[in-house]
Amino acid sequence: MPNFAIIGSGAMGSAVARRLIDHGAAVLTYLEDRSEQTIARAKAAGMVPVGRRELTKAELILSIVPPAEAIKVADLVADISSGMQAPPPLIDLNAIAPKTMQALAARFEGSGVEVVDGAIIGGPPVPGTSGPTIYISGDTAERSRPLEDCGLRIRRLDGPLGAASALKMCYAGINKGFVGLGTAMLLAASRSGAAESLKAELSESLPDIDRKLSRSIPDMYPKAYRWVAEMQEIADFLGEDDPAATIFRGMADVFSRMATDVEGSRVLVGQLDEIIAFSGTEN
Repeated sequence: MPNFAIIGSGAMGSAVARRLIDHGAAVLTYLEDRSEQTIARAKAAGMVPVGRRELTKAELILSIVPPAEAIKVADLVADISSGMQAPPPLIDLNAIAPKTMQALAARFEGSGVEVVDGAIIGGPPVPGTSGPTIYISGDTAERSRPLEDCGLRIRRLDGPLGAASALKMCYAGINKGFVGLGTAMLLAASRSGAAESLKAELSESLPDIDRKLSRSIPDMYPKAYRWVAEMQEIADFLGEDDPAATIFRGMADVFSRMATDVEGSRVLVGQLDEIIAFSGTEN
């Protein structure tokens, strides 16, 4: 039975675990100081809670956490792997910039831990579907092969460590950046009294965009807090010389504002839901 460890039991991490378990694997995880919701989610997926040192008994350790926590997970893995003759490889699957990935890998220099760069594109695995796609780079020894054997869709990139992270930054910049742009402009329309006219026009002249915003914006609400750091990573990826970096720093602020609203008054959520509902009646 293949034996994996996943650090991160959120919606994505637990669903990836479920896919692996359904294909005959055992999945270890570390739940100390995690919320009751996270613990329940991990157990529902069939993950096995263990102590931090026991994570090193796995064939592979996967990191699937919000971008801001990626380095902390690397530090944890470096600590528990210290002194081992043959520590398991670490595959980082987080939405981080290539330079963050390189800084993460640098923590393992001389440790014997192989670090593989990965990126997940698509939503959490759902039974009956093959997605999401997991892109892998820097995996010359094909350490990710057991994941493919256990039901995950793996695509290996012909590029160095950081290539998968770069792909994720570009894709997320387009996809989630679009959601942030739509959120900002719909709220601006609501403030200025142009909401109904804007949504009617979108429905008539840009129906595909109207439908995407109507689906994607509500889906964003519980994820907004995680997208803040992701937008900051995209800005870092673009670099100070690229004027578009300013756009993504602004997007980080948009999602930060939404995250605060979701956890608080939900005034902005109500405004967006009202506009989206109007769009639905027009369609």
